[in-house]
Amino acid sequence: MIIIGICGASGSGKSTLAREIRDSLTCSALIIGLDCYYRDHLELPIEERIRINYDEPDIFDFDELLEDLEALERGEPITRNAYDYSSYKRADTDELLQPPDVLILEGIHMFLDKRISEKMVLKVFMHVDVDICLLRRIKRDIQVRGRSIESISAQYLSTVKPVYEEYVSKYILQADIAIMRGGKNRLAIDAISAYLSARLLAEKFERDEGKARMGTGKEA
Repeated sequence: MIIIGICGASGSGKSTLAREIRDSLTCSALIIGLDCYYRDHLELPIEERIRINYDEPDIFDFDELLEDLEALERGEPITRNAYDYSSYKRADTDELLQPPDVLILEGIHMFLDKRISEKMVLKVFMHVDVDICLLRRIKRDIQVRGRSIESISAQYLSTVKPVYEEYVSKYILQADIAIMRGGKNRLAIDAISAYLSARLLAEKFERDEGKARMGTGKEA
């Protein structure tokens, strides 16, 4: 299983790029978003859950994500995690996710945990102007997450922008490549897909050669 990571600001096109890469591959591919690993705070009433900073790194359960990655690497299925943005709580399901050929991880802090980032053969940073990211976030949060413009503005100024400046903008230093113009950059999608396909082919060739050597009793 090959793992790649996509990181960048909220609204930069991470999810779009992940879907475009997945759909362009001929092998099995699975997307896991970091948002699905928000820590649950069901002990708090929704009025308090709304005020939590959902952009800071500690809000995510990286240990749980790592456990799922290690299970997939062992060839074991995991259950699908999800998050309900309207009620501010986890919405995990019993759906089983089988280990794919390519696993695509995406999220604003996806490069933060070294245990996870070191598993990635490719780290991609979405390098998009923050004003464009904000406009995309407003459109998404209104249409998909049922948020008001007032709540979006308050959250952006109080948590999103400060966290971007302190953490997210610096993740570009860890990236192998930076993608301009968002998640529908066709040249970038094709280049990443070609790289992943070549990598899979090379790994299959190495495995087949190893089996052949074992079958003949020869060593490299």
